[in-house]
Amino acid sequence: MPINTLIIGASAKPHRYAYKALEALTAAQHRCSLLANRSGEILGIPVFTAFSELQSPIDTVTLYLNATRLEPMLEAIIALKPRRVIFNPGTESTSAQACLQAQGIDCIEDCTLIMLRENRY
Repeated sequence: MPINTLIIGASAKPHRYAYKALEALTAAQHRCSLLANRSGEILGIPVFTAFSELQSPIDTVTLYLNATRLEPMLEAIIALKPRRVIFNPGTESTSAQACLQAQGIDCIEDCTLIMLRENRY
């Protein structure tokens, strides 16, 4: 069953892990929403610059940005009511995880690419 996933820190650069995750997620038939600093399109999917622009319910948020950029977004992420947030390598934040978990959101320190490859997504 497809999972609606929000990639925060989406990138149009093919060498970036956020781009590779988008490729892998769409290949696995998951629906993706993208949030980044610049609007546009990546692999035919629109890129939003504000949480208010997101249109689909979000099941999973996967992070590709550092913790200092994440902190100001926590309230908006909580408002989305995702089931889980994946902290990919380099995005870990104990305080953000505690804040999200206090709202009943599962926090996973893992790699989206590996989770997909191992059928754990």
